[in-house]
Amino acid sequence: MNNFWQDFKSPVFSLAPMEDVTDTVFREIVMGMAAPEKLHLVFTEFTSVEGMNHPVGRERVSERLIVNDSERALLKKLNIKIIAQIWGRDPEIYHNIAKYISENYDFDGIDINMGCPVKKVFKIGACSALIGEPERAKEIILATKEATHLPVSVKTRTGIKEHITENWIANLLEVDPAAIILHGRTQRMQSDGDANWDEIAKAVQLKKNLKPHIPVHGNGDLFSYQQGLDRVSQTGVDGVMIGRGIFQNPWFFNPEKEEISMHDRIEKLLAHTRLFEETWSPDKNFNILKRFYKIYLNSFPGAAKMRADLMEVKNYDEVYRYFDS
Repeated sequence: MNNFWQDFKSPVFSLAPMEDVTDTVFREIVMGMAAPEKLHLVFTEFTSVEGMNHPVGRERVSERLIVNDSERALLKKLNIKIIAQIWGRDPEIYHNIAKYISENYDFDGIDINMGCPVKKVFKIGACSALIGEPERAKEIILATKEATHLPVSVKTRTGIKEHITENWIANLLEVDPAAIILHGRTQRMQSDGDANWDEIAKAVQLKKNLKPHIPVHGNGDLFSYQQGLDRVSQTGVDGVMIGRGIFQNPWFFNPEKEEISMHDRIEKLLAHTRLFEETWSPDKNFNILKRFYKIYLNSFPGAAKMRADLMEVKNYDEVYRYFDS
């Protein structure tokens, strides 16, 4: 097994897996704007093992694992690793799908989602609900590791209703995941309140005592590259993962670029639209793009009106015509 998690020399920066956000198109756009050596890892959207295990469901669900040739070329050129993130609750199905992904795709790693706090997912006992079932969580990790030659990491949270960081992380460390990425919130907090980096620091301390070789990365409320570096030095994490911070600044991984002109912003919006159309039309809903328009169109006079206008467009051509005029 090539465990790339062990190869990094400096703090690792990654782009978080996000539903309807981190598809192959957005990953490529973000990587294309990153400065060299500032972004190290990207993740797919959450992929259901149950969906992948179903002969009919597989076709739809496997869209989440698509990597465009142009993205693949950029990953290679920039030496960025790409990780498939999977979720579910049945260890045997995890085993099947980890094997299937390893044999049929070209990913650098597999990550198990034990962090998503969404209520409907929590209700079926998957993702962050597994924090309440430590034995099943360990079984899932072991079943996944057994099925693949790829390193298997875990992304999780600090607890369900309250922080139980040390107990929970100690439990995960027992089965040697390749890395642990810890979001400093409980399931109940969803995205509210402040991420608790003191809890993340506890996890770092714990792994130093128990399994010093396993990297722990932190996640939550990082809105600039410098803030990420500060968290590394304050808590001792091996890396940081950026989620919503990318919405405030798609140029997050290019910290030198402080002023982004209106022209640059519109150019990126159009590049994103064209690539999305080439990749997904007619299968994916065009309206998914509108959430991205908000992240490009800000910080210049007239941006609010442009954002409002684009919320009204109905298709790709209307977007191109709008900017031509």
